[in-house]
Amino acid sequence: MGIMRARYGVPLSLAAAGAAGLVYAAGIEVRSFRLRRVTVPVLPPGMRPLRVLQVSDIHMVSGQRKKQRWLQSLAGLRPDFVINTGDNLSDPEGVPEVLDALGPLMEFPGAYVFGSNDYYGPKPRNPARYLVEKVQKRHGLNGNPPVVGAIHNPWEDLRDAFDTAGWVNLTNTRGRLKLDGPAGGFEIALTGLDDPHIKRDRYAQVAGGPEPGADLSLAVVHAPYLRTLDAFAADGYPLILAGHTHGGQLCIPFYGALVTNCDIDTERVKGLSTHTAAGHTSFLHVSAGCGTNRYTPVRFACPPEATLLTLTARD
Repeated sequence: MGIMRARYGVPLSLAAAGAAGLVYAAGIEVRSFRLRRVTVPVLPPGMRPLRVLQVSDIHMVSGQRKKQRWLQSLAGLRPDFVINTGDNLSDPEGVPEVLDALGPLMEFPGAYVFGSNDYYGPKPRNPARYLVEKVQKRHGLNGNPPVVGAIHNPWEDLRDAFDTAGWVNLTNTRGRLKLDGPAGGFEIALTGLDDPHIKRDRYAQVAGGPEPGADLSLAVVHAPYLRTLDAFAADGYPLILAGHTHGGQLCIPFYGALVTNCDIDTERVKGLSTHTAAGHTSFLHVSAGCGTNRYTPVRFACPPEATLLTLTARD
């Protein structure tokens, strides 16, 4: 007897495996929140370690209670400061739940940039596109501004709440965080860009490299497009933090990501790596994020995450 086939000649065993994979990706892994821990040697010699919590790509949809509770629980890590690399929203009604989820973290010093989904609501899309789209062109030419009529998300409410909590807005600008410590205070200089994915980045407004006098300078951007990484690295920033990629979102076990949703290579789609430009090398950390677009609520071989980065002294 031949292999039983469903309609259109698809083997039933293959169809069943696909269905099981979809159930796992949409019902289990997408809610299997993880904490990534990495150590980055970027501090001046003799400086005590600093712990930075990076949260990214929350893509909050109203009613995601487990995600809210998990984000709230991260305050128990007691980070020295928090960096939010954007795409907090995937639902215009999600602002109160984002603020509720991040409320305990907003008690710590922090800074933020926004992503395209903070500004505009997502459009329906076919989840299978993540499996077939090509790695896009270099130098950010694939960033697409939203079409006329795109849903406006209430990002202003997020901004106002973050600002009121004392988080530093890094939208195409610079800022500083002052941290208290048992041996005295530390000053962190931050340089941020608005989202390159929708061409809102304005590097000319922040160019010039790390500021003198700070204990550490960090670069922050939502989407790790090569043009922004090149600029930050060439200017000598020791560490760049980004998100946006979802770690590939749908990955192949033992192989990795197929796409990045920007022009960075798939080998650096998540986690800690380096980036070199103009003879300077920076550490780069790309968060796989803890959410998904509301119209593609699946993850496979790429669980949702936040990252605790322990910054240590250079050798």
